[in-house]
Amino acid sequence: MRRLRILVLMHPDCVPPDSTDGYTAKEINYWKTEFDVVSTLRAAGHDVRPLGVQEEIKPVRDEIENFKPHVVFTLLEEFHYATAYDQHIASYLELMKVPYTGCNPRGLILARGKDLSKTLVHHRRIAVPAFAVFPKSRKVSRPPRLALPLIVKSLTEDGSFGISQASIVDTDEQLAERVAFVHDRLGTAAIAEQYIEGREVYVGVLGNNRLRALPVWELKFGSLGGQGARQIATKKAKHDPEYQERVGIVDGPAEDIAPDLYARIHRTAKRIYRILGLDGYARIDFRLSADGTPYFIEANPNPEIAKSQEFALAARHDGIEYTDLLHRILNLGISRAKAGASVG
Repeated sequence: MRRLRILVLMHPDCVPPDSTDGYTAKEINYWKTEFDVVSTLRAAGHDVRPLGVQEEIKPVRDEIENFKPHVVFTLLEEFHYATAYDQHIASYLELMKVPYTGCNPRGLILARGKDLSKTLVHHRRIAVPAFAVFPKSRKVSRPPRLALPLIVKSLTEDGSFGISQASIVDTDEQLAERVAFVHDRLGTAAIAEQYIEGREVYVGVLGNNRLRALPVWELKFGSLGGQGARQIATKKAKHDPEYQERVGIVDGPAEDIAPDLYARIHRTAKRIYRILGLDGYARIDFRLSADGTPYFIEANPNPEIAKSQEFALAARHDGIEYTDLLHRILNLGISRAKAGASVG
């Protein structure tokens, strides 16, 4: 790949140092994605400029005008302290006619609302858990069609934010308590969906028009089930290395899946990707029930791509080394811009 000027957008607290020397594993974990992307692209010979942005759009415009990047690599998961605003950064970059990595604004919007994405996917006859949405300042009343147990989440937050063992509710009283927690502590509407007993599997998808599904990846819960806990991707299970090591939580290639079911999961992931208008790269999350039904849980455009995270590991397992993965993501952003517009 030719040498590029690459502007990398990220949260100001995640602007990485030049080296990990002297930092603890916990400190590195906070900005590992940003460090991996910046250091790898620099090692590949590119001119890489990290930029921390949060409240003002002007620094982005200034860097575009002064640095004149060939492409913007966006690692922003929020803007102005709101995760729902990341699509506005993509929209701004489109207005500035600057190529950028990851998903287009329309896909970001459709994927973020867990109710909207499930409704659209279900309309195309793909299995989704039954669910109900509980807006803020409304009385919690479980619809009769929604059978317990349920898992209660924020309607819009991602990254397992706010999910713990207490998110699984077995009674209407627990449902009301957990919905109140989401309303009060997370500040969003809540979604309660049928709890699917089964395996937690992910499929990474790369592409704009021609799609490549990466190997089916699984979050394996170790001894968690033996301790009486539900096997779910809580915030601790996903992001706490010490807890993961203590309980034996690991992720890796999904095994013991029949070839026809494996192919079905791949086809379903690609269908969901297209239904939601995604492009660039995304991770599609499923719960695989004991009867072999892959239930769509959510789509994650622009998932974490640290070397140690599921997406990059699955890509490597499929023969795509990390530098090549980042170059493919860059090329997808550049080719979309050359095509004239985003998918939306």
